[in-house]
Amino acid sequence: MENSTRTSVLYNGNCPVCNFEIGHYARYAGKAGLPIRFDDLNTDARNQWGLNADKAARRLYVLHDGKLTSGIPAFLVLWAQMPRYRLLGRIVGLPGIRDIASSAYDYVLTPVIYRWHLRRLRKQSAYIAN
Repeated sequence: MENSTRTSVLYNGNCPVCNFEIGHYARYAGKAGLPIRFDDLNTDARNQWGLNADKAARRLYVLHDGKLTSGIPAFLVLWAQMPRYRLLGRIVGLPGIRDIASSAYDYVLTPVIYRWHLRRLRKQSAYIAN
């Protein structure tokens, strides 16, 4: 993916949790003039990432200086680019804490949020069909 900024974030703008959190980061980055681009996976921007919608909806993805990361490592990259969150990134990145955070993200948070996302899609489809 070509990128004019150093850091790009792919997130699910239709997910209330994701949209709230990433919206906060986007507002902060905009006010601070940080070179971070935020792409909603529900737009044509996702095509540039080379990820299908289902895979993209399962995790946060960050592209920084040509390297793609996802999950907690992606948050660590993102937080390192934002002065207000650097300390948080350093703490979460510590050995042990990073393992716990990654496990919580991979095995608890993302499965719950992803299932919620799928339920919301089914309800939207049923609503549209009626």
